[in-house]
Amino acid sequence: YRSLIFPLLIRAGKPTPFFTFVLALLFCVYNGYLQGRSLSNYAKYPSGWLKDPLFITGFIGWLVGMAINIHSDHILRNLRKPGETGYKIPRGGMFEYVSGANFFGEILEWFGFALACCTIESLAFALCTLFILGSRAKQHHQ
Repeated sequence: YRSLIFPLLIRAGKPTPFFTFVLALLFCVYNGYLQGRSLSNYAKYPSGWLKDPLFITGFIGWLVGMAINIHSDHILRNLRKPGETGYKIPRGGMFEYVSGANFFGEILEWFGFALACCTIESLAFALCTLFILGSRAKQHHQ
């Protein structure tokens, strides 16, 4: 969603430097490779894993996080009318509870993924997401 769909939905905004785009693309490709390789080659799950409470809770956390993330991005994209500039405070959805609802949704998404997968690689990515997006959320809040 963040890499492919979200950029196509943005109406107008600041241009992204090409180098930043390439670094983000490389990160997403490498992280996807690490997560996929970890799950397909090294992770061992019992036959009933999809019915395990850890998997179900993690999957629900991932799904709820993704829904919050997508809805929050929708609110952010529609803050200003065409031609409007200036700062606007988002309202609605999870923005009523946290100032960085989009960041919160993505953090919840990846911790849900980590819980569902129960791998060190998925936990490492969830923690990196927490630290990076948490610091961005703090900046946005201030």
